Amino acid sequence: MIGHKRIPSREGGIEVVVEELSIRLAKLGHKVTAYNRKGHHVSGKEFDDRSSNDQLKEYKKVRIETVPTIEGKGFAALTSSFLGTLEALFGHYDCIHYHAEGPSVMLVIPHIFRIRTIVTIHGLDWQRSKWGGFAAWYLKLGEKIAARYADEVIVLSKNVQQYFKDTYGRETIFIPNGISKPEIKETELIEKQWKLKKDEYILFLGRIVPEKGIQYLIDAYKNVNTSKKLIIAGGSSDTDTFMSEIKEKAKSDDRIIFTGFVEGEVLQQLYSNAYTYVLPSDLEGMPISLLEAMSYGNCCVVSDIPECTEVVQDKAVVFKKGNICDLKEKLEWLCDNYSIVNKYKAEASNFICNKYSWDDVVLSTIQLYRN
Repeated sequence: MIGHKRIPSREGGIEVVVEELSIRLAKLGHKVTAYNRKGHHVSGKEFDDRSSNDQLKEYKKVRIETVPTIEGKGFAALTSSFLGTLEALFGHYDCIHYHAEGPSVMLVIPHIFRIRTIVTIHGLDWQRSKWGGFAAWYLKLGEKIAARYADEVIVLSKNVQQYFKDTYGRETIFIPNGISKPEIKETELIEKQWKLKKDEYILFLGRIVPEKGIQYLIDAYKNVNTSKKLIIAGGSSDTDTFMSEIKEKAKSDDRIIFTGFVEGEVLQQLYSNAYTYVLPSDLEGMPISLLEAMSYGNCCVVSDIPECTEVVQDKAVVFKKGNICDLKEKLEWLCDNYSIVNKYKAEASNFICNKYSWDDVVLSTIQLYRN
């Protein structure tokens, strides 16, 4: 596995996918190596102790190799995927599995040596607003190389599958992410830290980046007449300027709380006790946070992009992407109608856990490897 930051880690959706896939493959008896990046936590140096796995050699039967990186926006991914690929050439692997567009640039190297490669496209990363100039060009190059040279390409949504067919004439394999049914937690830690009680807050949880639509959420929420707080949980990802901008936007409303990066018990408690979960994204791959929120039995509010609507079907509330007025009306409607929220809550967990299973993901991926 090449292209993630670190496992075990919750620095992003890719890390969750690589970890879940790797440990299940290893449990079934397959030999799996994950090439971790060295370097700082994506949300800042203050979180380094949460991802200090540089000395880790094995995790749940998955072999861990840590490769050096050059710190800096975009350079960590480039250098770690290059050095990971060079090491993997001598690993006698049946397959090298790349994750995301940027790292896929390097699959040309094993292709030359006739080593089989698979790419999982987690999203059209070159469209993300934090990348511009060389970085956007490089990500698009990775997409083109994946389409041309990978033995197989996995996509997480039907929308991206159609994109690859229309743009490159490339047939891809649709294997969505999975989810497991979680244990519901009480509010002990979040009540102590932020005075949060069950059903008394609206939750956004994800990376603090422009394409997540947090700016729309703040503008919409500020006009909702409710005592429920808005919790924005997550760290930046090479987007400190944007983080400052949205904190400035929110500072006039003391109902809005920024928690920073969260994981473990705190994250579980936030999911377990939210009144609603909101994902107002302009752009997604297949949002792990949405699957997680629904698995905890949340009433979810999502933008009408295909990557979200494919997941939720009729089991969540949908608003028009980027439309602050529509989002405000949906939030106010839900805040005023607990019975509707409760209906969505009652259906969400069983629906999502039955629809997306990690066991199914692993079996489909193994079959792809064997083919």
